Amino acid sequence: QVQLVESGGGLVQAGDSLRLSCAASGRTLSRYAMGWFRQAPGKEREFVAALNWSGSAFYADSVKGRFTISRDNAKNTVYLQMNSLKPEDTAVYYCARRRGLYSSASYSPVEYDNWGQGTQVTVSS
Repeated sequence: QVQLVESGGGLVQAGDSLRLSCAASGRTLSRYAMGWFRQAPGKEREFVAALNWSGSAFYADSVKGRFTISRDNAKNTVYLQMNSLKPEDTAVYYCARRRGLYSSASYSPVEYDNWGQGTQVTVSS
């Protein structure tokens, strides 16, 4: 089993940037697809970005061009660089590991079997 711990959230103003980190312990992440999801109050958890085990990245239309997902295998950490933040980006952000070795990225949260505890991102206007 792998434990995922997110960090880097906070309160920022519109237009600012944040970098979220997702550090893993227990098992290496390098051979798994990883995803970032977010959940705003009263809304369902939604896909933000994902990274194939091979390195291909996918983004929700709402964040494309502003967010970048990446990984550092040596640190067993996945990142989400968020630029030009908007108030509608306010949510709890979760990282997750897709089930299955050498898996492709998925937009569906049900395809992920390990989740972090989440980190709050609040963007004020």
